[in-house]
Formats: sequence, C-alpha cells, structure tokens
Amino acid sequence: MANLLKVATRDEVPDGRGLVVLTGGRYIAIFDVAGQLFAIDNRCAHAGASLGDGFLEDTCITCPWHGWRYDVRSGVCLSDPRYRVRTFPVQVVGEDILVEF
Repeated sequence: MANLLKVATRDEVPDGRGLVVLTGGRYIAIFDVAGQLFAIDNRCAHAGASLGDGFLEDTCITCPWHGWRYDVRSGVCLSDPRYRVRTFPVQVVGEDILVEF
C-alpha cells in the first residue's frame, strides 16, 4: 500500500522553478504548472543533475547541466524518449502538498 506524505505547502513552490524536498528516502522535485502540481524524481537520467534546479517552461523542465528536457506530467525525457524519471501522484489538502510513495 502506498504512503501519502506531506512534503511542503503550496506557497513554498517557486514560480518557474522546482522545489526539491527529501522525503520517503529520496529527493523529489515539485513543480506548479498553471496551478496544477507535479512531482518527479529530482535526478536527471543523463548525468544526475538536480531537475529542481532546472528551468521550467510550460510542462517541460530543462536540466541545468546538459539541457535534457523532461515532461513533468509523465516523466518522459523529450531529449531522448528512451529515458524517463519517476513521477509521483500529488494531492493538495488545504495548503498542504501530499505526495504518494
């Protein structure tokens, strides 16, 4: 059975960037795309950079090291679709952001 863990509050997620949190034994990045929240594994599949430090445009996060791009909704790498990062279901309760592991 999956666990739901509080990882942050809505006001902690910066515009145009990710919020990196350590929870459930892993680093994940939370993104706000037009009011909808998405959570992905923070580690780029290419060289391990922090995706939360990348640049968000629409639903695409660009890795700050080598420019690999990922869709934050699906985790699919747009630079090389053979790769993906794990995604996590997100729920919002009041102002609390809960991620399912």
